[in-house]
Amino acid sequence: MVQGREQTVEFEVVGRKAYLTLNRPERLNAITHEMAREIKAAVDRANEDPAVHVIIVQGAGRAFSAGYDLHRYAEEGVSVQPPVWDPIKDYQMMKSNTDNFFSLWRSLKPTIAKVRGYAVAGGSDIALSCDLVVMAEDARIGYMPARVWGCPTTAMWVYRLGAEKAKRMLLTGDTIDGRTAAEWGLVVDSVPEGDLDGTVEKLADRIAGVPVNQLVMQKLMVNQAYDNMGLNGTQILATLFDGITRHSPEGRWFHEFAATHGFDEAVKWRDSGRWIPEGGGTVPDQAELEKEN
Repeated sequence: MVQGREQTVEFEVVGRKAYLTLNRPERLNAITHEMAREIKAAVDRANEDPAVHVIIVQGAGRAFSAGYDLHRYAEEGVSVQPPVWDPIKDYQMMKSNTDNFFSLWRSLKPTIAKVRGYAVAGGSDIALSCDLVVMAEDARIGYMPARVWGCPTTAMWVYRLGAEKAKRMLLTGDTIDGRTAAEWGLVVDSVPEGDLDGTVEKLADRIAGVPVNQLVMQKLMVNQAYDNMGLNGTQILATLFDGITRHSPEGRWFHEFAATHGFDEAVKWRDSGRWIPEGGGTVPDQAELEKEN
């Protein structure tokens, strides 16, 4: 087991497969800084185990991950800096999370994300950091904080989809289902929810029969092509932009909205397509919320 103040990640090895399970099902596996660190610890553990050939990443319960825990970070304001904020302090925090997620991509051994329910916002960063993603047909993936309060720090949308479809997702904050994700080439496969476990196991077993050194060489070769395209530099820019989005006037408006009415109402407003005031502004009062609802 990966130990921490709260056990947010479970780790198990069965045969040649390591299972890394995001374990906050009561919060749809919402991400905390502790979870990010425990993901890397689990990946390191799998890489150090000579018996492991492939790593399966999954979520406990009915979702892969619904993104960062907005109850903690938006509603309660944990890690939100005051108006005069230090961008490098924020960058250090979020780059650490990004690097922890990206340990799945940098892992010498192949990683497979098994997605049911939701892999959205920061949860999509985790899923898209894996080498292969298999989704249930009715699962949803997307980065809704692109509308306000976020930029995908792993930057994997453009590297997996190309410029136009990445813009389609990030200029709207929309989500797509597993069928569409597979059609677009964002994920390797999409299957009925009832077939998801079996499909991932079959794929993992096929990979697990290959010698580890062969797996490592093939993966390093493919990853190097992305590095040659500037992946690391893009992630630095994306992580800096993420901090700016959260501390911009509009980002502070969203945080105040969540602190006033709760993150559920703030997310509902953001994702509905309703007006997000440029330059911030007054948070809607209860009467305005009731009128809009």
